This record gives sequence, C-alpha cells and structure tokens, in this order.
Amino acid sequence: MPFCFTARHIKRPVMRDVRLPKKFMRITISLILILAFSSANSQSPEHGTVIKSKNASWKVWDINTMKWGDIESFWSRYADSKGGLTWKRSNTYPKYDNVKEFDTLLIELKQGTCLMEFFHSRWRRANDVRRWDDAFNEYGGCPYVFD
Repeated sequence: MPFCFTARHIKRPVMRDVRLPKKFMRITISLILILAFSSANSQSPEHGTVIKSKNASWKVWDINTMKWGDIESFWSRYADSKGGLTWKRSNTYPKYDNVKEFDTLLIELKQGTCLMEFFHSRWRRANDVRRWDDAFNEYGGCPYVFD
C-alpha cells in the first residue's frame, strides 16, 4: 500500500501551559497604568503661560527655571539670555537709525512697563514677536505702547 501523507503524521510541538501568576499580572498592569497617568499629569505648563490674578501679581511659567515668577523677572531673564537689554529702561524710544534687528527696550509708561523688541523694521511688543501668552499684551504698559 502506498504511503499517504496526512495531517496526523505531522508532529505538533507540545504546548505547555504557561500561565503567569495573577499577582504578577496585576502588578504589571498597575505599574503600566500608574506610569501612564503620572506622566500625563506631570507635564509642566508651556513656556510663557500666564496666570492672571485680581491683585495684579500675575505669574508666568519660565521653563528655564521651572518655576512660576513675576512678568518683569521673566522679561529680564529673556533679555539676559540675549545679552541684556540693548536700550535699557526708558520712557522714550531710541532713534530709528541707531536700532538694529532684535534690539530690546523696556519702555516705561505711566501705566507700567512693557518689553519691546525691534523686529522687521519696527518696535513691537516682545510677546508679539515671541508669542508667549496673549495675557502679556494686557500687562502693565503693553496695551498702551502704540498710543
């Protein structure tokens, strides 16, 4: 009789019952969930995010210090990172011919101060150049710099 090959002649590997203990599975799943939720909640705010308060002590998040601080200190650190204020603090703008691209000035108005940056041939609020938080444009003298 000729040999007939059938599926019953194929040796199948012996599958052992490999079960992980329930306690191990619970711990593993718990760790995965804890790590997933803790990393989602531990994200710091975006650089330049402002928290406004009624008593005028607004706070801004600075990613460089990983702390909340006042707006003028934030501006100071930003200017320092670029070599300092180019035109210091003043209540008047410098002559147009003396100004270069990205020069900075802390303009002082009767309503307060505002950090200005020379960008694309004119003075702009630093926030309009850097796009931190729209609330910067409501702080101190910033709403009045173009009046």
